Amino acid sequence: MAAIGNRGTVTEAANFNPDADAQKLRESMKGAGTNEAAITEILAHRTIAQRQRIKIAYKQTVGKDLADDLSSELSGNFRSVVLGLLMLAPVYDAYELRNAMKGAGTEEACLIDILASRSNEEVKVINDVYKKEYEKKLEDAVTGDTSGMFQRVLVSLLTEIYEAGEARWGTDEVKFLTVLCVRNRNHLLRVFQEYQKISGRDIEESIKREMSGCLEDVFLAIVKCIRNKPAFFAERLYKSMKGLGTTDSVLIRIMVARAEIDMLDIKAQFLKMYGKTLHSFIKGDTSGDYRKILLELCGGE
Repeated sequence: MAAIGNRGTVTEAANFNPDADAQKLRESMKGAGTNEAAITEILAHRTIAQRQRIKIAYKQTVGKDLADDLSSELSGNFRSVVLGLLMLAPVYDAYELRNAMKGAGTEEACLIDILASRSNEEVKVINDVYKKEYEKKLEDAVTGDTSGMFQRVLVSLLTEIYEAGEARWGTDEVKFLTVLCVRNRNHLLRVFQEYQKISGRDIEESIKREMSGCLEDVFLAIVKCIRNKPAFFAERLYKSMKGLGTTDSVLIRIMVARAEIDMLDIKAQFLKMYGKTLHSFIKGDTSGDYRKILLELCGGE
């Protein structure tokens, strides 16, 4: 399996031995107490593909499921990070989307983060995985959990089909929807330039003026991801940590999902945009083993 991206902080471990790793993980959970440091040492320094091989080795040697064992031994945010690291990328995305829609209330931020930032190919795979894992179409889940124009945008991102015949909606929103859900990056960047010329306003400004709530959030996310995806994630990370309290769900999701893809670029953007390192922000905002594993995924200062 080729590396997903080549701008990650997590890269293939040299002299990789899945059996030895499986054994060490088993030992980290034996007896009273768990050795979280050993778990971090292994899982934060292996690629997703390598972690799959560790899972197979663990099953063969211990006879149990590694994720199940870790799940029962760990708790809190540290557990969420570890379990996320054990999943293939589209499986993790599907899992996060499912959690965002489970029970009462919807975590719209999760739907926006994932659906606005993944490529058409990635979305196709997420759709397949979702159907297989949860025996329901992702589109049906989203439709059942959202409404109005926001729902229309998410469904467009999921299906990349826009029925022109349905343009009975508010004029501006439909124009935005038709244009933005095309998802051809070069074409859209030109459209944004044209828009600026004609209206004398940046497209982001217009969206902020015309819209509010989730609809504004999703349109802004689409535009930002097209312009500069690492900057989009840097901003999401910054907002998840600034001020009082931390939005751990956002922090975990981005750190786990992007570690192998573009974390180096996200860190560079973070520093450029906020004058502080992502590393220092995470360090100041988290604690314990949760902090340690996030800092490993973040890589050095």
